[in-house]
Amino acid sequence: MNNLIKGKKYDWEMVIGIEVHAQVKSNSKLFSSSSTKFGSPPNSQVSLVDAAMPGMLPVINKYCVEQAVKSGVGLNAKINNYSVFDRKNYFYADLPQGYQISQYKFPIVGEGKVTIDFKDGSSKDIRIVRLHLEQDAGKSLHDQNPSKTYVDLNRSGVALMEIVSEPDIRSPDEAGMYIAKIRSILMYLNTCDGNMQEGSLRADVNISVRKPNEDYGTRCEIKNLNSIKFIKQAINYEAKRQIEILESGGSIEQNTMLFNTSTGKTRPMRNKEEAHDYRYFPDPDLLPLEISNQDIEKIKSTIPELPDKLKNKFINIYNLSNYDASILTADKQTSDYFNETIKSDPELKKSSKIVVNWITSELFSLLNKNDLELISSPVSPKNLGQLVKLISTNEISGKIAKDVLEEMFSSKKSAREIVDYKGLKQVTDQGEIEKVIDEVITDNPKMVQEYLGGKDKLLGFFVGQVMKKTKGKANPKILNDILIRKLS
Repeated sequence: MNNLIKGKKYDWEMVIGIEVHAQVKSNSKLFSSSSTKFGSPPNSQVSLVDAAMPGMLPVINKYCVEQAVKSGVGLNAKINNYSVFDRKNYFYADLPQGYQISQYKFPIVGEGKVTIDFKDGSSKDIRIVRLHLEQDAGKSLHDQNPSKTYVDLNRSGVALMEIVSEPDIRSPDEAGMYIAKIRSILMYLNTCDGNMQEGSLRADVNISVRKPNEDYGTRCEIKNLNSIKFIKQAINYEAKRQIEILESGGSIEQNTMLFNTSTGKTRPMRNKEEAHDYRYFPDPDLLPLEISNQDIEKIKSTIPELPDKLKNKFINIYNLSNYDASILTADKQTSDYFNETIKSDPELKKSSKIVVNWITSELFSLLNKNDLELISSPVSPKNLGQLVKLISTNEISGKIAKDVLEEMFSSKKSAREIVDYKGLKQVTDQGEIEKVIDEVITDNPKMVQEYLGGKDKLLGFFVGQVMKKTKGKANPKILNDILIRKLS
Protein backbone atom coordinates (compact mmCIF):
# COMPACT_ATOMS: atom_id res chain seq x y z
CA MET A 1 0.00 0.00 0.00
CA ASN A 2 1.21 3.49 -0.87
CA ASN A 3 0.89 5.62 2.27
CA LEU A 4 3.09 8.52 1.15
CA ILE A 5 1.95 12.08 1.87
CA LYS A 6 2.65 14.75 -0.72
CA GLY A 7 4.23 17.86 0.78
CA LYS A 8 4.88 21.05 -1.18
CA LYS A 9 8.41 19.89 -2.01
CA TYR A 10 8.74 16.16 -1.25
CA ASP A 11 6.88 12.93 -0.63
CA TRP A 12 6.86 11.93 3.05
CA GLU A 13 6.20 8.75 4.98
CA MET A 14 4.66 8.58 8.46
CA VAL A 15 6.37 6.40 11.04
CA ILE A 16 4.00 5.58 13.91
CA GLY A 17 4.35 3.58 17.10
CA ILE A 18 1.55 3.25 19.65
CA GLU A 19 1.44 2.65 23.39
CA VAL A 20 -1.96 1.26 24.36
CA HIS A 21 -2.98 1.63 28.01
CA ALA A 22 -5.61 -1.03 28.71
CA GLN A 23 -7.27 -1.20 32.10
CA VAL A 24 -7.24 -4.75 33.43
CA LYS A 25 -10.74 -6.11 33.93
CA SER A 26 -10.71 -6.97 37.63
CA ASN A 27 -12.80 -6.20 40.70
CA SER A 28 -9.90 -4.81 42.71
CA LYS A 29 -6.76 -2.78 42.07
CA LEU A 30 -3.24 -3.98 41.27
CA PHE A 31 -1.80 -3.60 44.78
CA SER A 32 -4.85 -3.10 47.02
CA SER A 33 -8.35 -4.50 47.56
CA SER A 34 -10.12 -1.24 46.61
CA SER A 35 -12.94 -1.49 44.08
CA THR A 36 -12.37 -0.58 40.43
CA LYS A 37 -16.05 0.22 39.71
CA PHE A 38 -16.43 3.10 37.24
CA GLY A 39 -18.55 6.15 38.02
CA SER A 40 -18.46 6.00 41.84
CA PRO A 41 -18.41 9.26 43.86
CA PRO A 42 -14.93 10.91 43.87
CA ASN A 43 -12.41 9.43 46.35
CA SER A 44 -14.86 6.75 47.52
CA GLN A 45 -12.66 3.84 46.36
CA VAL A 46 -9.31 4.77 47.89
CA SER A 47 -7.47 2.58 50.39
CA LEU A 48 -4.53 3.72 52.52
CA VAL A 49 -2.25 2.00 49.97
CA ASP A 50 -3.80 3.94 47.06
CA ALA A 51 -3.42 7.21 48.98
CA ALA A 52 0.26 6.38 49.75
CA MET A 53 -0.04 6.73 53.51
CA PRO A 54 3.24 6.10 55.38
CA GLY A 55 4.01 2.47 56.11
CA MET A 56 1.50 1.07 53.62
CA LEU A 57 2.89 -1.80 51.51
CA PRO A 58 1.62 -2.98 48.11
CA VAL A 59 0.44 -6.60 47.70
CA ILE A 60 0.27 -7.96 44.15
CA ASN A 61 -3.14 -8.98 42.81
CA LYS A 62 -2.70 -12.50 41.40
CA TYR A 63 -5.77 -12.20 39.15
CA CYS A 64 -4.35 -9.09 37.44
CA VAL A 65 -1.15 -11.03 36.71
CA GLU A 66 -3.18 -13.86 35.15
CA GLN A 67 -5.09 -11.32 33.04
CA ALA A 68 -1.79 -9.89 31.76
CA VAL A 69 -0.53 -13.37 30.85
CA LYS A 70 -3.78 -14.10 28.98
CA SER A 71 -3.41 -10.85 27.06
CA GLY A 72 0.17 -11.71 26.17
CA VAL A 73 -0.93 -15.07 24.76
CA GLY A 74 -3.62 -13.28 22.72
CA LEU A 75 -0.94 -10.99 21.28
CA ASN A 76 1.15 -14.01 20.16
CA ALA A 77 3.83 -12.84 22.57
CA LYS A 78 6.48 -14.44 24.76
CA ILE A 79 5.45 -14.78 28.41
CA ASN A 80 8.42 -14.12 30.67
CA ASN A 81 8.91 -16.42 33.64
CA TYR A 82 10.73 -13.63 35.49
CA SER A 83 9.65 -9.99 35.69
CA VAL A 84 10.38 -7.08 38.02
CA PHE A 85 8.32 -4.14 39.29
CA ASP A 86 10.12 -0.78 39.22
CA ARG A 87 9.48 2.69 40.52
CA LYS A 88 9.04 5.30 37.80
CA ASN A 89 9.59 8.64 39.50
CA TYR A 90 7.66 11.76 38.51
CA PHE A 91 5.57 14.30 40.37
CA TYR A 92 1.92 15.05 39.63
CA ALA A 93 -0.84 16.09 42.01
CA ASP A 94 -2.79 12.93 41.14
CA LEU A 95 0.16 10.59 41.84
CA PRO A 96 0.21 10.39 45.67
CA GLN A 97 3.42 8.33 45.98
CA GLY A 98 5.47 10.64 43.77
CA TYR A 99 6.23 7.53 41.68
CA GLN A 100 4.34 4.96 39.66
CA ILE A 101 4.90 1.24 40.17
CA SER A 102 5.58 -0.05 36.66
CA GLN A 103 7.97 -2.44 34.88
CA TYR A 104 11.04 -1.37 32.94
CA LYS A 105 13.84 -3.77 32.01
CA PHE A 106 12.00 -6.99 32.86
CA PRO A 107 8.33 -6.85 31.73
CA ILE A 108 5.85 -9.68 32.22
CA VAL A 109 5.31 -10.08 28.43
CA GLY A 110 7.93 -9.81 25.68
CA GLU A 111 7.84 -9.61 21.90
CA GLY A 112 4.67 -10.47 19.99
CA LYS A 113 2.63 -9.40 16.97
CA VAL A 114 -0.90 -8.64 15.80
CA THR A 115 -2.22 -8.85 12.23
CA ILE A 116 -4.38 -6.17 10.62
CA ASP A 117 -6.48 -6.89 7.51
CA PHE A 118 -7.15 -4.56 4.57
CA LYS A 119 -10.19 -4.38 2.27
CA ASP A 120 -8.20 -5.71 -0.69
CA GLY A 121 -7.64 -8.99 1.17
CA SER A 122 -4.00 -8.28 2.14
CA SER A 123 -2.71 -8.26 5.72
CA LYS A 124 0.12 -6.73 7.70
CA ASP A 125 1.84 -7.74 10.94
CA ILE A 126 2.47 -5.05 13.55
CA ARG A 127 5.20 -6.11 15.97
CA ILE A 128 4.69 -5.78 19.71
CA VAL A 129 7.76 -4.84 21.78
CA ARG A 130 6.31 -5.69 25.20
CA LEU A 131 3.35 -5.67 27.54
CA HIS A 132 4.02 -4.57 31.08
CA LEU A 133 1.85 -4.14 34.16
CA GLU A 134 1.63 -0.82 35.98
CA GLN A 135 -0.70 1.11 38.25
CA ASP A 136 -2.81 3.99 36.99
CA ALA A 137 -2.61 7.50 38.43
CA GLY A 138 -5.58 9.39 39.82
CA LYS A 139 -7.45 12.05 37.88
CA SER A 140 -7.01 15.83 38.04
CA LEU A 141 -10.28 17.73 37.55
CA HIS A 142 -9.74 21.22 36.14
CA ASP A 143 -13.38 22.11 35.40
CA GLN A 144 -14.86 22.01 38.91
CA ASN A 145 -13.60 25.40 40.09
CA PRO A 146 -12.27 28.47 38.23
CA SER A 147 -9.16 28.78 40.42
CA LYS A 148 -8.53 25.28 41.80
CA THR A 149 -7.75 21.77 40.54
CA TYR A 150 -9.46 18.91 42.33
CA VAL A 151 -8.02 15.40 42.55
CA ASP A 152 -10.02 12.14 42.41
CA LEU A 153 -7.98 9.11 43.46
CA ASN A 154 -10.58 6.45 42.59
CA ARG A 155 -8.50 5.44 39.58
CA SER A 156 -5.21 5.53 41.51
CA GLY A 157 -3.73 2.03 41.67
CA VAL A 158 -6.02 0.48 39.05
CA ALA A 159 -4.10 -2.16 37.06
CA LEU A 160 -3.04 -1.16 33.55
CA MET A 161 -1.44 -3.16 30.78
CA GLU A 162 0.79 -0.97 28.64
CA ILE A 163 1.16 -2.56 25.20
CA VAL A 164 4.02 -1.02 23.19
CA SER A 165 4.30 -1.49 19.42
CA GLU A 166 7.30 -1.17 17.15
CA PRO A 167 7.09 1.85 14.77
CA ASP A 168 5.58 -0.38 12.05
CA ILE A 169 2.43 1.68 11.41
CA ARG A 170 2.44 3.91 8.32
CA SER A 171 -0.93 5.70 8.20
CA PRO A 172 -3.86 6.89 10.35
CA ASP A 173 -6.01 4.08 8.90
CA GLU A 174 -3.44 1.45 9.91
CA ALA A 175 -3.31 3.02 13.39
CA GLY A 176 -7.10 2.78 13.65
CA MET A 177 -7.07 -0.87 12.52
CA TYR A 178 -4.29 -1.69 14.99
CA ILE A 179 -6.15 -0.15 17.95
CA ALA A 180 -9.39 -1.89 16.90
CA LYS A 181 -7.55 -5.25 16.68
CA ILE A 182 -5.89 -4.87 20.11
CA ARG A 183 -9.26 -3.86 21.60
CA SER A 184 -10.96 -6.83 19.95
CA ILE A 185 -8.39 -9.34 21.26
CA LEU A 186 -8.62 -8.02 24.82
CA MET A 187 -12.42 -8.08 24.73
CA TYR A 188 -12.48 -11.68 23.42
CA LEU A 189 -10.15 -12.59 26.29
CA ASN A 190 -12.28 -10.60 28.77
CA THR A 191 -9.10 -8.98 30.12
CA CYS A 192 -10.23 -5.41 29.35
CA ASP A 193 -13.75 -4.10 28.70
CA GLY A 194 -12.43 -1.91 25.84
CA ASN A 195 -14.59 1.06 26.82
CA MET A 196 -12.66 3.98 25.33
CA GLN A 197 -15.23 6.58 26.45
CA GLU A 198 -14.70 5.62 30.10
CA GLY A 199 -10.93 5.57 29.63
CA SER A 200 -10.59 1.79 30.01
CA LEU A 201 -8.54 1.80 26.84
CA ARG A 202 -6.55 4.81 25.66
CA ALA A 203 -3.44 5.37 23.59
CA ASP A 204 -0.29 7.47 23.32
CA VAL A 205 0.83 7.85 19.70
CA ASN A 206 4.47 8.43 18.73
CA ILE A 207 4.79 9.95 15.27
CA SER A 208 7.58 11.17 13.03
CA VAL A 209 7.91 11.73 9.29
CA ARG A 210 10.72 10.92 6.88
CA LYS A 211 11.46 10.86 3.18
CA PRO A 212 11.03 7.29 1.86
CA ASN A 213 13.90 4.92 2.79
CA GLU A 214 15.66 7.55 4.95
CA ASP A 215 16.39 7.17 8.68
CA TYR A 216 13.64 7.76 11.21
CA GLY A 217 12.93 11.41 12.00
CA THR A 218 12.49 13.03 15.43
CA ARG A 219 9.26 11.82 17.00
CA CYS A 220 6.62 13.57 19.05
CA GLU A 221 4.26 11.76 21.39
CA ILE A 222 0.55 12.62 21.51
CA LYS A 223 -0.86 11.65 24.91
CA ASN A 224 -4.15 10.18 26.12
CA LEU A 225 -6.24 9.67 22.99
CA ASN A 226 -9.47 7.85 23.81
CA SER A 227 -11.16 7.22 20.46
CA ILE A 228 -10.09 5.81 17.11
CA LYS A 229 -11.56 8.89 15.40
CA PHE A 230 -9.38 11.24 17.49
CA ILE A 231 -6.30 9.03 17.02
CA LYS A 232 -6.63 9.33 13.23
CA GLN A 233 -7.30 13.09 13.38
CA ALA A 234 -4.33 13.69 15.70
CA ILE A 235 -1.94 11.70 13.48
CA ASN A 236 -3.09 13.56 10.36
CA TYR A 237 -2.64 16.98 11.93
CA GLU A 238 0.70 16.20 13.59
CA ALA A 239 2.20 14.69 10.40
CA LYS A 240 1.23 17.78 8.39
CA ARG A 241 2.62 20.06 11.12
CA GLN A 242 5.97 18.27 11.08
CA ILE A 243 6.14 18.27 7.26
CA GLU A 244 5.51 22.02 7.10
CA ILE A 245 8.33 22.66 9.61
CA LEU A 246 10.81 20.39 7.79
CA GLU A 247 10.00 21.75 4.33
CA SER A 248 10.50 25.32 5.56
CA GLY A 249 14.01 24.41 6.79
CA GLY A 250 13.18 23.94 10.49
CA SER A 251 13.75 20.97 12.77
CA ILE A 252 11.39 18.94 14.95
CA GLU A 253 11.74 19.17 18.73
CA GLN A 254 11.02 15.95 20.60
CA ASN A 255 7.93 17.01 22.57
CA THR A 256 5.03 15.45 24.38
CA MET A 257 1.86 16.81 22.77
CA LEU A 258 -1.81 17.12 23.67
CA PHE A 259 -4.61 16.91 21.10
CA ASN A 260 -7.48 19.38 21.29
CA THR A 261 -10.59 17.53 20.09
CA SER A 262 -12.47 20.81 19.50
CA THR A 263 -9.88 22.44 17.22
CA GLY A 264 -8.38 19.22 15.80
CA LYS A 265 -4.87 20.50 16.57
CA THR A 266 -1.94 19.29 18.66
CA ARG A 267 0.02 21.52 21.04
CA PRO A 268 3.20 20.96 23.07
CA MET A 269 2.74 19.94 26.71
CA ARG A 270 6.38 19.43 27.74
CA ASN A 271 9.72 18.30 26.37
CA LYS A 272 9.71 14.54 25.94
CA GLU A 273 11.29 12.67 28.82
CA GLU A 274 13.72 9.80 28.33
CA ALA A 275 13.97 6.73 30.57
CA HIS A 276 16.80 8.27 32.65
CA ASP A 277 14.54 11.22 33.55
CA TYR A 278 12.28 8.84 35.47
CA ARG A 279 15.17 7.36 37.53
CA TYR A 280 13.80 3.81 37.37
CA PHE A 281 14.87 1.40 40.08
CA PRO A 282 13.42 -1.92 41.35
CA ASP A 283 10.61 -1.39 43.84
CA PRO A 284 12.05 -2.45 47.24
CA ASP A 285 8.59 -3.41 48.55
CA LEU A 286 7.87 -5.98 45.83
CA LEU A 287 9.76 -9.19 45.13
CA PRO A 288 10.46 -10.17 41.50
CA LEU A 289 7.48 -11.92 39.93
CA GLU A 290 8.14 -15.54 38.97
CA ILE A 291 5.66 -17.54 36.87
CA SER A 292 6.28 -21.21 36.08
CA ASN A 293 5.71 -22.76 32.65
CA GLN A 294 3.08 -24.95 34.30
CA ASP A 295 1.16 -21.87 35.47
CA ILE A 296 1.42 -20.29 31.99
CA GLU A 297 0.05 -23.47 30.37
CA LYS A 298 -2.80 -23.57 32.89
CA ILE A 299 -3.76 -19.98 31.97
CA LYS A 300 -3.47 -20.77 28.24
CA SER A 301 -5.96 -23.63 28.65
CA THR A 302 -8.66 -21.12 29.72
CA ILE A 303 -8.33 -18.94 26.60
CA PRO A 304 -11.29 -18.90 24.18
CA GLU A 305 -11.15 -18.88 20.38
CA LEU A 306 -9.53 -15.58 19.34
CA PRO A 307 -10.30 -13.35 16.31
CA ASP A 308 -7.58 -14.64 13.95
CA LYS A 309 -8.42 -18.31 14.53
CA LEU A 310 -12.14 -17.58 14.26
CA LYS A 311 -11.55 -15.56 11.07
CA ASN A 312 -9.79 -18.52 9.40
CA LYS A 313 -12.57 -20.81 10.55
CA PHE A 314 -15.22 -18.54 8.96
CA ILE A 315 -13.21 -18.38 5.71
CA ASN A 316 -12.81 -22.17 5.52
CA ILE A 317 -16.28 -23.24 6.67
CA TYR A 318 -18.45 -20.50 5.12
CA ASN A 319 -16.26 -19.54 2.15
CA LEU A 320 -16.21 -15.88 3.24
CA SER A 321 -13.65 -13.35 2.02
CA ASN A 322 -10.77 -12.38 4.31
CA TYR A 323 -12.32 -8.91 4.72
CA ASP A 324 -15.86 -10.15 5.54
CA ALA A 325 -14.45 -12.61 8.07
CA SER A 326 -12.36 -9.81 9.61
CA ILE A 327 -15.43 -7.56 9.99
CA LEU A 328 -17.37 -10.38 11.68
CA THR A 329 -14.58 -11.24 14.12
CA ALA A 330 -13.57 -7.65 14.94
CA ASP A 331 -16.08 -7.71 17.77
CA LYS A 332 -17.13 -10.72 19.84
CA GLN A 333 -20.77 -9.60 19.86
CA THR A 334 -20.79 -9.66 16.04
CA SER A 335 -19.13 -13.08 15.68
CA ASP A 336 -21.47 -14.56 18.32
CA TYR A 337 -24.51 -13.06 16.54
CA PHE A 338 -23.36 -14.45 13.18
CA ASN A 339 -22.76 -17.90 14.68
CA GLU A 340 -26.22 -17.98 16.30
CA THR A 341 -27.89 -16.80 13.06
CA ILE A 342 -26.21 -19.48 10.94
CA LYS A 343 -26.94 -22.20 13.50
CA SER A 344 -30.63 -21.26 13.69
CA ASP A 345 -31.27 -23.09 10.38
CA PRO A 346 -28.95 -25.66 8.66
CA GLU A 347 -29.84 -24.28 5.21
CA LEU A 348 -28.41 -20.83 6.07
CA LYS A 349 -24.86 -22.16 5.71
CA LYS A 350 -25.37 -21.86 1.91
CA SER A 351 -26.44 -18.21 2.37
CA SER A 352 -23.63 -17.14 4.73
CA LYS A 353 -22.55 -14.22 2.51
CA ILE A 354 -26.13 -12.87 2.54
CA VAL A 355 -26.20 -13.23 6.35
CA VAL A 356 -22.96 -11.22 6.63
CA ASN A 357 -24.37 -8.45 4.43
CA TRP A 358 -27.60 -8.18 6.40
CA ILE A 359 -25.79 -8.07 9.74
CA THR A 360 -23.00 -5.65 8.79
CA SER A 361 -25.04 -3.39 6.51
CA GLU A 362 -28.79 -3.26 7.17
CA LEU A 363 -28.89 -4.31 10.84
CA PHE A 364 -25.82 -2.24 11.82
CA SER A 365 -27.41 0.78 10.12
CA LEU A 366 -30.60 0.45 12.21
CA LEU A 367 -28.59 -0.09 15.40
CA ASN A 368 -26.49 3.03 14.74
CA LYS A 369 -29.60 5.14 14.05
CA ASN A 370 -31.07 4.02 17.37
CA ASP A 371 -27.77 4.23 19.29
CA LEU A 372 -27.91 0.55 20.26
CA GLU A 373 -25.26 -2.16 20.52
CA LEU A 374 -25.73 -5.51 18.80
CA ILE A 375 -26.21 -7.26 22.14
CA SER A 376 -29.34 -5.09 22.65
CA SER A 377 -30.73 -5.69 19.14
CA PRO A 378 -34.55 -6.10 19.02
CA VAL A 379 -33.95 -8.49 16.09
CA SER A 380 -32.76 -11.85 17.41
CA PRO A 381 -30.26 -13.97 15.43
CA LYS A 382 -33.01 -16.55 14.82
CA ASN A 383 -35.37 -13.91 13.38
CA LEU A 384 -32.66 -12.45 11.13
CA GLY A 385 -31.91 -15.98 9.91
CA GLN A 386 -35.58 -16.42 9.08
CA LEU A 387 -35.55 -13.16 7.08
CA VAL A 388 -32.45 -14.25 5.11
CA LYS A 389 -34.11 -17.58 4.35
CA LEU A 390 -37.18 -15.80 2.96
CA ILE A 391 -34.86 -13.84 0.66
CA SER A 392 -32.74 -16.81 -0.43
CA THR A 393 -35.84 -18.91 -1.24
CA ASN A 394 -37.31 -16.00 -3.26
CA GLU A 395 -40.35 -15.67 -1.00
CA ILE A 396 -39.62 -11.94 -0.66
CA SER A 397 -37.38 -9.54 -2.57
CA GLY A 398 -34.39 -7.73 -1.06
CA LYS A 399 -36.28 -4.44 -1.29
CA ILE A 400 -39.29 -5.76 0.64
CA ALA A 401 -36.92 -7.42 3.12
CA LYS A 402 -35.54 -3.99 4.11
CA ASP A 403 -39.05 -2.83 5.04
CA VAL A 404 -39.68 -6.10 6.87
CA LEU A 405 -36.44 -5.70 8.86
CA GLU A 406 -37.45 -2.18 9.93
CA GLU A 407 -40.77 -3.50 11.19
CA MET A 408 -39.03 -6.41 12.93
CA PHE A 409 -36.78 -3.85 14.63
CA SER A 410 -39.68 -1.72 15.89
CA SER A 411 -42.21 -4.46 16.68
CA LYS A 412 -39.92 -7.39 17.63
CA LYS A 413 -42.16 -9.63 15.49
CA SER A 414 -40.66 -12.40 13.35
CA ALA A 415 -40.12 -11.98 9.61
CA ARG A 416 -42.65 -14.74 8.87
CA GLU A 417 -45.36 -13.05 10.98
CA ILE A 418 -44.90 -9.72 9.17
CA VAL A 419 -44.74 -11.23 5.67
CA ASP A 420 -47.87 -13.38 6.22
CA TYR A 421 -49.89 -10.64 7.95
CA LYS A 422 -49.12 -8.01 5.30
CA GLY A 423 -49.29 -10.38 2.34
CA LEU A 424 -45.78 -9.51 1.20
CA LYS A 425 -44.92 -12.88 -0.30
CA GLN A 426 -43.17 -12.46 -3.63
CA VAL A 427 -45.13 -13.16 -6.83
CA THR A 428 -43.29 -15.95 -8.67
CA ASP A 429 -46.18 -17.16 -10.82
CA GLN A 430 -44.98 -16.50 -14.38
CA GLY A 431 -48.52 -16.26 -15.76
CA GLU A 432 -49.52 -13.64 -13.22
CA ILE A 433 -46.38 -11.55 -13.88
CA GLU A 434 -46.83 -11.90 -17.66
CA LYS A 435 -50.42 -10.63 -17.37
CA VAL A 436 -49.24 -7.45 -15.56
CA ILE A 437 -46.42 -6.94 -18.10
CA ASP A 438 -48.96 -7.13 -20.97
CA GLU A 439 -51.06 -4.45 -19.26
CA VAL A 440 -48.04 -2.14 -18.86
CA ILE A 441 -46.97 -2.61 -22.51
CA THR A 442 -50.53 -1.92 -23.73
CA ASP A 443 -50.81 1.22 -21.58
CA ASN A 444 -47.49 2.68 -22.82
CA PRO A 445 -47.26 2.28 -26.67
CA LYS A 446 -45.11 5.41 -27.07
CA MET A 447 -42.53 4.17 -24.55
CA VAL A 448 -42.48 0.78 -26.30
CA GLN A 449 -41.68 2.45 -29.66
CA GLU A 450 -38.88 4.52 -28.06
CA TYR A 451 -37.42 1.39 -26.42
CA LEU A 452 -37.52 -0.49 -29.74
CA GLY A 453 -35.87 2.57 -31.33
CA GLY A 454 -32.78 2.08 -29.17
CA LYS A 455 -33.57 3.73 -25.80
CA ASP A 456 -32.54 0.68 -23.73
CA LYS A 457 -32.62 2.64 -20.46
CA LEU A 458 -36.43 2.67 -20.68
CA LEU A 459 -36.33 -0.95 -19.48
CA GLY A 460 -36.12 0.47 -15.96
CA PHE A 461 -39.36 2.40 -16.56
CA PHE A 462 -41.25 -0.80 -17.50
CA VAL A 463 -39.78 -2.68 -14.50
CA GLY A 464 -40.90 0.19 -12.23
CA GLN A 465 -44.43 0.15 -13.64
CA VAL A 466 -44.80 -3.62 -13.13
CA MET A 467 -43.41 -3.34 -9.60
CA LYS A 468 -45.87 -0.53 -8.89
CA LYS A 469 -48.83 -2.65 -10.05
CA THR A 470 -47.63 -5.68 -8.02
CA LYS A 471 -46.78 -3.50 -4.99
CA GLY A 472 -43.13 -4.50 -5.30
CA LYS A 473 -43.88 -8.21 -5.01
CA ALA A 474 -42.95 -9.43 -8.50
CA ASN A 475 -39.83 -11.61 -8.56
CA PRO A 476 -37.21 -9.33 -10.18
CA LYS A 477 -35.45 -12.09 -12.18
CA ILE A 478 -38.65 -13.57 -13.61
CA LEU A 479 -39.94 -10.06 -14.32
CA ASN A 480 -36.79 -9.03 -16.23
CA ASP A 481 -36.65 -12.24 -18.26
CA ILE A 482 -40.29 -12.01 -19.41
CA LEU A 483 -40.13 -8.24 -20.02
CA ILE A 484 -37.04 -8.42 -22.23
CA ARG A 485 -38.56 -11.29 -24.19
CA LYS A 486 -41.86 -9.43 -24.67
CA LEU A 487 -40.26 -6.14 -25.67
CA SER A 488 -37.92 -7.74 -28.18
